[in-house]
Amino acid sequence: MLLPPTDARDWVTLTDAALPVGSLQAWAVTPRSGAVVVFLGVVRDHADGRTDVRSMTYEAYEGPAQRVMGEIVVEARRRWPDIERVALLHRVGELDLSEPSVAVAVSSPHRDAAFDAARYCIDTLKETVPIWKQEHWGAGSDWALGEKPIRPVSARAESIADDSESAESESARVGASANPSKA
Repeated sequence: MLLPPTDARDWVTLTDAALPVGSLQAWAVTPRSGAVVVFLGVVRDHADGRTDVRSMTYEAYEGPAQRVMGEIVVEARRRWPDIERVALLHRVGELDLSEPSVAVAVSSPHRDAAFDAARYCIDTLKETVPIWKQEHWGAGSDWALGEKPIRPVSARAESIADDSESAESESARVGASANPSKA
């Protein structure tokens, strides 16, 4: 059974054990936390171009995967310095339908930081951590379709910053055109 760390602010692990979802949420709560966001990715019965998915097998390049997961937490803490606890847990091995394959938990004094940091963590994990999934369905099995090349965490962080600046510029432009008195 996978147990949470007792005195750590971060919990990063790659495991073949079932993810301890209840323990994860309890671990994330701190006296300063006004918000806890927990995200679970679970095995579903379909995938891109495939129906009748029955299970998934996850494989990882263990050392680099854990290192990159740690980098994600460091970057999340840099972006949202008030977050309390951060957890990134990912399964490896064969998982049945509805089993959690990945869990992210973030606690913070306020919900915006918890939601934003949790979304950053799961999206960046999907783009940067060397974990692969093999889908098993009625007619056979194969590696997942539509996978993207793995990028460094720093490249993901830079693209988010660029997207944020573009969104702010667009918002300012739309706001000015919608309210000419502010232009």
